[in-house]
Amino acid sequence: MKFVVDQQVEDIEMPENLKLNTFLQEFHSNCPHAECSFGFYGFAFGQSPFPVPKLIQEALIKNVDKGAYAPISGITELRNAISKYNKHYFNMDVSPERIYVGPGTKELIFNLLEILHGTVILPTPAWLGYLPQIRFLKKNYHMLPTRANKKISPNDLKKLALRLQDRQKILILNNPNNPTGLLYDRLELEEIADICKEQNITVISDEIYAQTTYNFSKFVSMGKIYPEGTFITNGLSKSHAAGGYRLGYVVFPQHAENLGVQFKKILATEYTAVSTPIQHAAVAGFEISKEMDEYFEVTRNIHQIMGEYTHHALTAIEGVKVTKPDATFYLLADFNSYAPDLQKSNIFTSQKLSESLIVHPYHTAIVGGDSLVLERTDFSARIAYVDYDGAKVYQNYLDNKPKSSIEKIEFVKKNAPKVVAGIDMIADFFGKLRKDFLQETPSSTVVS
Repeated sequence: MKFVVDQQVEDIEMPENLKLNTFLQEFHSNCPHAECSFGFYGFAFGQSPFPVPKLIQEALIKNVDKGAYAPISGITELRNAISKYNKHYFNMDVSPERIYVGPGTKELIFNLLEILHGTVILPTPAWLGYLPQIRFLKKNYHMLPTRANKKISPNDLKKLALRLQDRQKILILNNPNNPTGLLYDRLELEEIADICKEQNITVISDEIYAQTTYNFSKFVSMGKIYPEGTFITNGLSKSHAAGGYRLGYVVFPQHAENLGVQFKKILATEYTAVSTPIQHAAVAGFEISKEMDEYFEVTRNIHQIMGEYTHHALTAIEGVKVTKPDATFYLLADFNSYAPDLQKSNIFTSQKLSESLIVHPYHTAIVGGDSLVLERTDFSARIAYVDYDGAKVYQNYLDNKPKSSIEKIEFVKKNAPKVVAGIDMIADFFGKLRKDFLQETPSSTVVS
């Protein structure tokens, strides 16, 4: 029997990071070179490498017997804990009634896009998961390219909003940002919020990386600036290294009780409720404790050390521009100065660049620009600097915290050798590319 797949499903592509992960597994199993046995240098898959906090693990074990369905919005203990968590860390008074628990922020953002009418405004570059959801739901959308500093301009936002006829517009704001690692400060958020209020723009503020902000005192939630118009999503995946637990939450705007009723219908229809044992385990992760404070501090410090090294090492490659991350475990590397060299080698798209870097002898995995909602010919790439043994590195940090710049460099070289070697491979790739280009190009045509 032949089955027919719905066309809108046919039109959706597998997220590039997951597709690349599958490709890597197949590629290295077929690679004939002895050097392929070690695998690859992984800058493509963004997952916190650290162990799930012990408090959460122990709470999960303790609650494995919880087999009953949980309430649609989440168990009371968890929503209360999330409320206190937001007050303690983000200085926001959020009643538990405004909190809805879901199986990860990805699903909750999808649910929000289902119930919110209007055109979506998507700043680019963007996390690779937003656009497939928008397209699947057949939402109208417009890209909002960022400026040279890789942040959106309030004036550009206003100009775009004025062109849209919808009664409501929806801005997806990812702060801290994936793929750039950049952070919007309070003033920048206030300027964006002013435009949103003026132009009736609802904000979905994806703050899943909030706790990874290196200087945590600088993080400000958009929900603090624009509480009447912002949906905040957050969860366990990045800050608690528990992506596999699939637990996130959304905080609804002030005075949105009627909308909450509609939202609960969607949750009940699509997945009933989040796993009950996982919810009980998550309570421990969101409760205020010395153990969790130490975990957040240590992991964000390690991310910062790795980020500073990666930024410096990539910037040292001639012609490469790199965002300097304030948070997350990503940065955006711009290789567009090598466009003539790449095109000379029949590499015309960012996808082809990714494929060229993964083959022997480079074995280096990156996520190219077209997957980040950039033009296919934009030779930018997201670099995730988490290719190391998180449990080992966490303990090594506790045993001997690096203080000076030299100590931090040595810490990376000792604890993240694949990050170091992978960047060297990127440098070798572009160095060879430039050398071949110069050898094949008459000196009179080379522009300095």
